[in-house]
Amino acid sequence: MEKDGRAEELFSKTGQDLKDLANPEVAHVIINQDRVVSIRGVEGLSVRTQPIENGLHILIELAQGVIIQKPVHLCFGMLPERGIQNIVIEAVISERASMSALAHCVFPNAVEVQHLMKGKIKLEKNSVFRYFERHVHSDKGGVKVVPKTLVEIGEGARFTTEFELLKGRVGLIDIDYEAKCSKNSILEMSARINGTEDDIIRIKETGLLEGENSRGVLKTKIALRDRSKAEVFNKIIASGAYSRGHVDCKEIVMDDATANAVPIVEVRHPKAHVTHEAAIGSVDNRQLETLMSRGMSEEAAEELIIQGMLAE
Repeated sequence: MEKDGRAEELFSKTGQDLKDLANPEVAHVIINQDRVVSIRGVEGLSVRTQPIENGLHILIELAQGVIIQKPVHLCFGMLPERGIQNIVIEAVISERASMSALAHCVFPNAVEVQHLMKGKIKLEKNSVFRYFERHVHSDKGGVKVVPKTLVEIGEGARFTTEFELLKGRVGLIDIDYEAKCSKNSILEMSARINGTEDDIIRIKETGLLEGENSRGVLKTKIALRDRSKAEVFNKIIASGAYSRGHVDCKEIVMDDATANAVPIVEVRHPKAHVTHEAAIGSVDNRQLETLMSRGMSEEAAEELIIQGMLAE
């Protein structure tokens, strides 16, 4: 294992137990800007890195039939106030293999930081990959996060991804994910983001239900305050027989914030079925009045309702 003192500093910002950093049963990769500061693999899991301009190329391969019980920690961070971090990540989850990755993107001091990520993920037959991405930003709003990911989900495989930013300023987030689903596969994508001041949030998620009996769900929950803006473009195309999909977008808008949601559902097979639901509005007055009647201030009641919506 390669390691320096910045590993503990970055990992501590994630809120995870520092014991995981020393646990030989827990695989991890910790990156500060364009350098690996700590890395550890486990049996059946290969993690290789190669330098590229302003960042790293990461290749993750999980061997056939290997099931990793403990989440793999991926920490992409930058301690300096300014800079560019460019991450290209490829993951191959082999047949009947299963793993979870807990990825933290940590920019606690950011004044002017760009985090660029390009991903390519392949799940082979009957494999499982769960990817949970948690962001920790500064309160200055100086982060630009631009991830673009293509996912190929093999027959009988299951891919779950969650994106979450609930603390710190968003700055700019521009997400573009696309997943292709084979026969009997399952896709679950969700995002939860809290925007304030002049934050800008753009989300584009596409699920292509190409295989027979494939399933896909896209869920987005956003809270906007002050002058923040959000654009959500979620799309499911069902072309496989008996494929089923659902698009769900909920946005709470307060102050001078603006929200735009475009759920698109397209059915290309007479035996496929896709539904959608979009709701944009202010905090529910009935909930607000109930909480205030129990002694909460209006501000505290609004915050509780927002956090409840984001946590659902």
